[in-house]
Amino acid sequence: MTELRPYQAEVAAEFERLVAQGKRRVIVVAPTGSGKTVIACAIIAATPRRALVISHRREIVKQTSDKLAAAGVAHGVIQAGDEKKLRPLAAAQVASIQTLHARAIRSSTMPMPLADLVIIDEAHHACAVTYRKILEAYPDAIVLGLTATPCRGDGRGLGGIFETMIECPQVADLIIGGFLVKARVYAPVNPDLTGVRTVKGDYHESQLADRMDRDKLVGDIVTHWHKYGERRRTIAFACSVAHSIHIRDEFVKSGVHAEHLDGSTPKDERDAMLARLASGATDVIANCMVLTEGFDCPDIGCITLARPTKKMGLFRQMIGRGLRPADGKTDVVILDHSGAVFRHGLPEDHVEWTLDPDRHAEAPAHQARLEHKAASLIECTQCSALRLGGQPCPACGFLPRRPAQYVAHVEGELGLVTNGKARAQAYTNEEKARWYQMLIGEALHRGKKPGWAWYLFRDKFGHEPDRFWERTAFTPTPEVSSFVRSRIIAFAKAKERGAAA
Repeated sequence: MTELRPYQAEVAAEFERLVAQGKRRVIVVAPTGSGKTVIACAIIAATPRRALVISHRREIVKQTSDKLAAAGVAHGVIQAGDEKKLRPLAAAQVASIQTLHARAIRSSTMPMPLADLVIIDEAHHACAVTYRKILEAYPDAIVLGLTATPCRGDGRGLGGIFETMIECPQVADLIIGGFLVKARVYAPVNPDLTGVRTVKGDYHESQLADRMDRDKLVGDIVTHWHKYGERRRTIAFACSVAHSIHIRDEFVKSGVHAEHLDGSTPKDERDAMLARLASGATDVIANCMVLTEGFDCPDIGCITLARPTKKMGLFRQMIGRGLRPADGKTDVVILDHSGAVFRHGLPEDHVEWTLDPDRHAEAPAHQARLEHKAASLIECTQCSALRLGGQPCPACGFLPRRPAQYVAHVEGELGLVTNGKARAQAYTNEEKARWYQMLIGEALHRGKKPGWAWYLFRDKFGHEPDRFWERTAFTPTPEVSSFVRSRIIAFAKAKERGAAA
């Protein structure tokens, strides 16, 4: 069985404590990538209860089944097309909500599975009629909900379904623990959505698609991906099927291997497409409301948001697809063409979730920004990533000085000017040699020749590297990687200015 992380074990234990106290409907709130399914499987494996796990996505049904098998829990699967996995006598069942409702509620072609514990994955959907009908069939069962975003479509709490909440550590804490990666956010476009109607708590879909599916906006998506996306494996979220296809086509025209996915894509084609993305054969998959939930590919290194939304939950579901860690992955690039970060805040912002159906979840730090009580989100003048006013850029480390002080370039170094003289950061010869070796490592990581590091070193220090230094490649530190990234962006901007002139 998979060994639980400390916070996962604490959540499982807290759930049992609440049940012992008489609580019957508990919801666990855990960010995308924190291991909600692992927690559920641990709870099932540790008790003799008959358990029924319900999900609305085939991928989640499969993930749950695989994790139960890994935990040694015998179980059946109730899902159209998986008839060979039916095991009606097993104490644990994993079911597709659509299949279970169709067979046991709508047509009565099968009895409801026996269950003392009903687990609802992606429990923010639990207010839907299909889920309510299922829960009505288990009036005496313990109900456990699992979600990263415990709110209805309009943002209000789920208090009508659940009575108490267990919260896992939030995104910022999981990043510190190494369980998620940090986000590097670029927001090149904040679209004008004036006049787009709101329906059921979000933008009217066809009006939104009409506003966003413009040649220039789609062209910007591709241009900024080439500038900031570093050719990372990417998921692009579009407003409509036509918009998604348009995005795919523009990527293809620019020489990128891109594909389009929507709800009508056959399962075998969809699986093959996602496998190509996971292997790196495909660079970008554009989709319309398909990969927002139940999609697990840790190697995703870039998220492109081309779908504005008023729903904090949907925003966090989309960006969550890129937060899982993977070998060699230090962060996820978020290219926000939707204005979502200006409406909902940064991925690391703490969210105060609520079960109160008359209240909405809030991110206090971002709310303070909107009310001008805290530093606002601004674009870094050096690398264009978003940073908080008054704080160093999380991407390149740049922080403007006060007017009385300014940064000058002295012998290739950035130095603070005081009393009319520039003071550059001092490096020993050994430190410079190590920098050169890490720049070689960065060059090789990016598919460049080692000679590329020579030019970067000269740009950084204002002189050539010593010809007697070893040309060994070392793994770059975040400082070195940030420097290289800032120089690439600066070069791209200079090239762009030259073309415009």
